[in-house]
Amino acid sequence: MIKIGFIDYFLDEWHANQYPTWIEQASGGTMKVAYAYGLRDKDGGLTNDVWCEKMGIERLVSIEAVVERSDCLIVLSPDNPEFHEALAELPAMSGKPVYVDKTFAPDRAAAMRIFRKAEQHGTPLFSSSALRFAPEYAEAAGRPIDAICSVGPGRFSNYAVHQIEPVVALMGPEAERVMFIGTEAAPALLIGFSGGRQASIHLLQDSPFRLTVQHSAGSSVSATAEADFFAGFIASLVQFFRTGETPVNSAETIAVVSIIEAGLLAAREPYRWFDLPR
Repeated sequence: MIKIGFIDYFLDEWHANQYPTWIEQASGGTMKVAYAYGLRDKDGGLTNDVWCEKMGIERLVSIEAVVERSDCLIVLSPDNPEFHEALAELPAMSGKPVYVDKTFAPDRAAAMRIFRKAEQHGTPLFSSSALRFAPEYAEAAGRPIDAICSVGPGRFSNYAVHQIEPVVALMGPEAERVMFIGTEAAPALLIGFSGGRQASIHLLQDSPFRLTVQHSAGSSVSATAEADFFAGFIASLVQFFRTGETPVNSAETIAVVSIIEAGLLAAREPYRWFDLPR
């Protein structure tokens, strides 16, 4: 039995509630979330003690204890990436497979520090939005892409990653600049890639996740993420825990974080290009 440890800002949150069952099912019962640590209790929610009792997971009193007793590690805190660097510090030094939930880091510098620490200690580590694994989006891959138009729901601060991740997966990490082209109610971002390629993302409330891809050869394809993209993500996560082979290149994750960071700055000055670090 492969024992997995959770490390979270607080444990009573949607991802932590779902992942244990999904992982156990996807692994055929060979993997189990056995240990958990939460930095604090959730305001107005379950305490970490009550959450662990409800989930049948042993609560440990420190990150060190979770790292020591687990075979693989998941750093959660999906809506508070500002805590990821601190929560992932010991996991990144462990040499054990580590997944860090989206959004990977609040800025490019923190993202690079986390990956650098993992590399220094031989720790397999990756991060991703589950939308990267939407099977409908895979139909657009494999051919040169000239442009992408993407739409989806949510706030830019924690949901832009779900559109930017598939865009970078399809177009590569060579993003060069961003421009905010939306409104307060409907944030939108234009992303310039190498070779004059472009992608736009649009956050429209209650919209499904959908993208249209213009291939360089002239044909286009539209796809709506209707299938269970979390199933594809969990299957990839289970395979990663088995093999230690990361399914997402760190350069792509750094590009995603860089686009989000620059996008937040660009929102203050719409219709101006903001160059990304090379």
